[in-house]
Amino acid sequence: MEFLDYPSASAPALPVLTVSELNRMARRALESALPLLWVEGEVSNFTRAASGHWYFSLKDATAQVRCAMFRGRNQFADFTPANGDHVEIRALPSLYEARGEFQLGAEAIRRAGAGRLYEAFLKLKAKLEAEGLFDPAKKRALPRFPHRLGIVTSPQAAALHDVLTALARRMPGLPVILYPTPVQGTGAGAQIAAAIRTAGARAECDVLLVCRGGGSLEDLWAFNDEAVARAIAACPMPVVSGVGHETDFTLADFAADLRAPTPTAAAELASPVRAELLLHLGHLARRLQHQLTRRQQTEMQRLDYLARRLVHPAEQLRRRKTELNQLAQRLRHASGTRLTTEQLHIARLSQRLVTPIHVVRREQQRLDALGLRTRRAAEGGFGQRRLTLERFSSSLAHLNPEGVLARGYSIVQLDNGAVVQDAATLNSGDSVGIRFHRGRARAKVESTDPD
Repeated sequence: MEFLDYPSASAPALPVLTVSELNRMARRALESALPLLWVEGEVSNFTRAASGHWYFSLKDATAQVRCAMFRGRNQFADFTPANGDHVEIRALPSLYEARGEFQLGAEAIRRAGAGRLYEAFLKLKAKLEAEGLFDPAKKRALPRFPHRLGIVTSPQAAALHDVLTALARRMPGLPVILYPTPVQGTGAGAQIAAAIRTAGARAECDVLLVCRGGGSLEDLWAFNDEAVARAIAACPMPVVSGVGHETDFTLADFAADLRAPTPTAAAELASPVRAELLLHLGHLARRLQHQLTRRQQTEMQRLDYLARRLVHPAEQLRRRKTELNQLAQRLRHASGTRLTTEQLHIARLSQRLVTPIHVVRREQQRLDALGLRTRRAAEGGFGQRRLTLERFSSSLAHLNPEGVLARGYSIVQLDNGAVVQDAATLNSGDSVGIRFHRGRARAKVESTDPD
């Protein structure tokens, strides 16, 4: 017998939900219980809606799931999937409420295997970085004016055409050396590394460009080869990496001295612009000409100024002689003034002089000491000084006017005391005074003979 379980009167009644409420609760439960995750599968039933959204299914051998990738997300994908493609999507499990269908809301998509390649890329990058292969301190600056550029790429690659076009536009005539190598496929990494080592050994260029156009992670994988990164780091000349597009990064980019977002950008970073150089050169030439003109004018003015200051040697001697006379006159005046000042000072000190007994005794002691020093000096060179003094005294005696008067000469003076040296200064009847060796006399001029 089967018994049906009906709620009793005491048990709470369960709420009755609408389908929309049920689907909404299921969606919220799914989104809160299942995190963002990666799902791998084969694309089928792919549809691009007019709104730009993508709708498709992912399936494997036993199951499938509906997926939606909206325009705001799929515009960042680097490829458009097709039915049969094996892909990996990063998605959030959810429920489409309108139909109650379980689906994945895709946020990113990549080809299957890219995740494993990216993990290998990160592992190798961490290893080489730990060895210091990407140390920014080891990066070398590019020469401002390279004499020759080297390019490591495939002769058939579009990157070579982009680089040569950019160089022809910026610096036509700049020599370029191509080191050909495959840039994709089995063994491409080893051949790229060999081409870089060849360029370094031949040392024919100043800057080496390692170039390749854009592509998927698998297409660019040769530039993630460990041998390529080590060859770039060991290259004796600076290396510019221009691999892929702006969003692509490879180990070659990290090992290079400078990373360019594209091959064209690599050529622009490694080469100057000829038109800009010519413009700058013309500007420098104009500045130099202006500076030379200004310098010439300045020196001409300086020469004119020096010419005006130039004085004849005779005039310079005359000026120096005048200055010397003025200095001598000032010296005599200063000497006389100083002597008068000292005499006045001595006179004031003499007036202030007092003679107490202890001063007399002290002066007596000094006098005794001076007497002793005098006697000692006399015992030494005093005799020689005495002879010198006597010789000076004899010379002064010969020059003494009194001695001249003693020999019979006399001095004629006017009433004002002036000495008469010329008879022409006297007139008949003038009164004069006559000085003899002993005594004086007054006389009156009767006549003069000017001789």
